Amino acid sequence: MNILVTGGGGFLGRAICKQLINDHKVFSFSRNHHKSLDELSVETIKGSLHSKEDIIKALDGIDAVFHVAAIAGVWGKYEKYYSTNTLGTQNLVDACKESGIKYLIYTSTPSVVFEKEDICGADETIGYANKYLTHYAYTKSLAEKYVIDSVDDNFFALAIRPHLIWGPGDPHIIPRLVQKSKSGRLKQVGDGENLVDIIYVDNAASAHVKAFNALVENKNLSGRKYFVGQEKPVKLWSFINQLLVSSGEELVESSISFKTAYYVGWILEKIFGVIGITQPEPPMTRFVATQLAKSHYFSHANAKADFGYEPLVSIEEGLVETFKNRQESLDLRKLDT
Repeated sequence: MNILVTGGGGFLGRAICKQLINDHKVFSFSRNHHKSLDELSVETIKGSLHSKEDIIKALDGIDAVFHVAAIAGVWGKYEKYYSTNTLGTQNLVDACKESGIKYLIYTSTPSVVFEKEDICGADETIGYANKYLTHYAYTKSLAEKYVIDSVDDNFFALAIRPHLIWGPGDPHIIPRLVQKSKSGRLKQVGDGENLVDIIYVDNAASAHVKAFNALVENKNLSGRKYFVGQEKPVKLWSFINQLLVSSGEELVESSISFKTAYYVGWILEKIFGVIGITQPEPPMTRFVATQLAKSHYFSHANAKADFGYEPLVSIEEGLVETFKNRQESLDLRKLDT
């Protein structure tokens, strides 16, 4: 098939393109050209999700779409997130239906169901959150609902919810941890016993591709949502320390209670909001405090049953691959899960 990947130059998008390219002709839709995609023989089509006209042009000759592009973050103006994550997704879905595109795989997030309390092993029957602590999570929930509500007898779509994607070239989690560690501003939030789902980038990409192949074969999967992750949840702070040590940084030794961190986040959000500061983000927010202190892991049984999802790369294999060029990776310690 001819497949369009929105945000193909991003961390997850590129991994999906790499797995698709052996069997399909792959195109990336994004604002900018990415040389890394040229190396994969992936053609870039420049355009914006804000422009339905751009999207319709990009869909000419396309058979299926992987919608990966999004604005992620924990702070900033609502409009920034809504215009891309929600309206951009609506534009894409509408354009797909008008252009006769049959298949769409949507990259969602478990944050659409997360509020303030622990989530331990929930499956996809868990409802959307009633209250969101970030514009990102709220606008992604609106987008996911639009995708799922748009399925019909001629348009087949499903949503994949990967959690905390990491791996070689990670531009988000590892660099942020290292930066905060170097500045001396990284503290453990909570008791350090909270369990979370994580997923290696190639496993997240594989889940998307497997789901697509299954959807083509079994259109009854259309309209479903799937949590995906590693072979087991990890103790978040043990994993963070593993990443830091493998990056040549020190272990996190100081800590702060969840209650204190949440209150500090609330105060800082109020101050930044009144002053109108959108960049940089507050040193702490309520969402960050909650993510760092609470458990949030999910059942992957439906992904396994419906499209055979299994992690191709284990946690320890992923750590070795991620840090294979660093001396610290030679002495990787077992995760205390």
